[in-house]
Amino acid sequence: MVLLESLQLPMGSDIIDFSLPGTDGKMVSPSDFADKKAWVIIFMCNHCPYVQAILNRLIRLQSDYTDKGVQLIGINSNESDNYPDDSFENMKKTVEEKGINFVYLHDESQEVAKAYQAQCTPDIYMFDQNRKLAYHGRLDDNWQNENEVEKQELRMALDAILEGQAVSEIQHPSMGCSIKWK
Repeated sequence: MVLLESLQLPMGSDIIDFSLPGTDGKMVSPSDFADKKAWVIIFMCNHCPYVQAILNRLIRLQSDYTDKGVQLIGINSNESDNYPDDSFENMKKTVEEKGINFVYLHDESQEVAKAYQAQCTPDIYMFDQNRKLAYHGRLDDNWQNENEVEKQELRMALDAILEGQAVSEIQHPSMGCSIKWK
């Protein structure tokens, strides 16, 4: 397992549009959620221990922020020949078994991950209502143990956006397994 950190991208970058198949059988694009106040795009997969450690927190985040106009979008860009746990069929099973309440998309070509310069799973990007990158960092300050989290950085960024305030410029990169490139 190769541990990587997310790249530091310029804040204010435009959301990159895409259309990918979801585990529910529908093609999904950020424009499908044009009414949202914020989008959180998470490059993730099924087998990564870093994603597994925070998955329940992501599910809870979607539950807590749905009525506030926030949409989480999970994207799995891993190749699945060598990582069969990350196949599209296993993505569907994971959604059902784990109760994932946000869209989970398959980037089989890996073009979307490359366009976003995604490096690791999870790699988290938050866009504001103007579809501009406002946060690119970790979920919180303790991926291993939820009970020891002191700063919920993504929640703090979402709250700032929803309150019309600036997001902190101090953003710690996400870290996790490398995306499994073809």
